[in-house]
Amino acid sequence: MFSIVKFAIWIVLFLAAAYFVAKFFGYDVNRDYFSGTRKQCEEKLKACTNDVFHQGVDNAKCDFNCVDPKLIIKKN
Repeated sequence: MFSIVKFAIWIVLFLAAAYFVAKFFGYDVNRDYFSGTRKQCEEKLKACTNDVFHQGVDNAKCDFNCVDPKLIIKKN
């Protein structure tokens, strides 16, 4: 149990350090990206679910790409 807590602390420290290093080199993290695109992703998921339901698992084709890394981290 202690090793899991220690590992979680290391991950948090690594992410915090990476955030400040990115800021130092002129990159900015768009923290509002996921809240802004959430509704669009939910609509895509609903359409994909309907396609799978009507066409079956074998014939369903879903273009489900909600995360664009270029919009999450931008260079200032």
